[in-house]
Amino acid sequence: MSVQEYMLRIGKQARAAAKVLARADTGIKNKALESIAQQLEQQQQQLLIANAKDLEKAKGLDSALLDRLSLNESRIASMVEGLRQMVQLPDPIGTITDLSYRPSGIQVGKMRVALGVVGIIYESRPNVTADAAGLCLKSGNATILRGGSEAIHSNQAIAECIYAGLEAAGLPRTAVQVIETTDRAAVGELIAMPAYVDVIIPRGGKGLIERISADARVPVIKHLDGVCHVYIDDQADIDKAINVAYNSKTQRYGTCNTMETLLVAKSVADEVLPKLAEKYQAAGVELRGCAATQEVLTNIKAATDEDWQTEYLAPILSIRTVTDIDEAMEHIHQYSSQHTDSIITENWSKSRRFLTEIDSSSVMVNASTRFADGFEYGLGAEIGISTDKFHARGPVGLEGLTSQKYIVLGDGHIRQ
Repeated sequence: MSVQEYMLRIGKQARAAAKVLARADTGIKNKALESIAQQLEQQQQQLLIANAKDLEKAKGLDSALLDRLSLNESRIASMVEGLRQMVQLPDPIGTITDLSYRPSGIQVGKMRVALGVVGIIYESRPNVTADAAGLCLKSGNATILRGGSEAIHSNQAIAECIYAGLEAAGLPRTAVQVIETTDRAAVGELIAMPAYVDVIIPRGGKGLIERISADARVPVIKHLDGVCHVYIDDQADIDKAINVAYNSKTQRYGTCNTMETLLVAKSVADEVLPKLAEKYQAAGVELRGCAATQEVLTNIKAATDEDWQTEYLAPILSIRTVTDIDEAMEHIHQYSSQHTDSIITENWSKSRRFLTEIDSSSVMVNASTRFADGFEYGLGAEIGISTDKFHARGPVGLEGLTSQKYIVLGDGHIRQ
């Protein structure tokens, strides 16, 4: 069977499964989620064995990529917890809002409905397989998952848990399909099947997402990169600022919500930067700074214009000393990828300005950028983080995987 024939079969099966999911009630969907969670718990050792095969093949990749590829007991537990959190979340499907009477006597409102079939293309992180399957299932969507070749064993092991959970709930295995081939032609087919796929969500490097966005014949929900900032204001609580800035960079390096550029008000730079530099360097973070920053931290590299635009996904941090909040926001407006930006300050007026004027999908006050995550936002994990303004923005959870249709209620009404 050719890749084209294989993907066509997958697409047809997904469209048929979407019809089943559209009429599945909340109880059935929740039973499937719980059954998948139980399978992941029961098959933990098999998942770790499969992941070890992927890690063995991936020897030689950089540490950030290996971190994203790795599964351990904690990450499997997080997948399980995410699925169980989804069970507790309200089912958005069928919710009716904005119902009102019109002068003609009819009632007009909106009903939330599934998108249909969601295609998800992602790299490295095998936990995405479980997260994406769960979110699509709870929101009534069939899904086609195409993970990276580097995680093929892990993804297929997780897929077996998903299939068993679906069958335990009486739902078709084809409600979630994890592509078995590593042939890259499968991606080209998936993004060009508007008859069978309603939306594509790419998760991965900038190159992958640019390619998908350029070539897709299906609508795409995306973010290109995560150039995230923390600005330490001259009215910040210093201890609070140091803790947040350190966590934003070092809690995990290979994620899109990791801080890549630190901005520090000049009047507090002498106090803040040496303390932070000591912590960063102890953690193995390479620092690069502007000329003013280098005057305080004399042993760091000079930052270039390219650094301000770079999503490192690695233990590297650019630091710029700025005059005030206006210069900080000017820098963010120029270089931010509109993912996540945070201000550390005790001045409420400045907080409000920052929240209002920074046009990113998540804007924070006195909080680590690492919180920009569907699980942390209470969405029950996420399908991805969108920096688009249509159809969804920020962490894409259940509601982001749905649409609305108008409904009209009458009693034999006719238009005069």
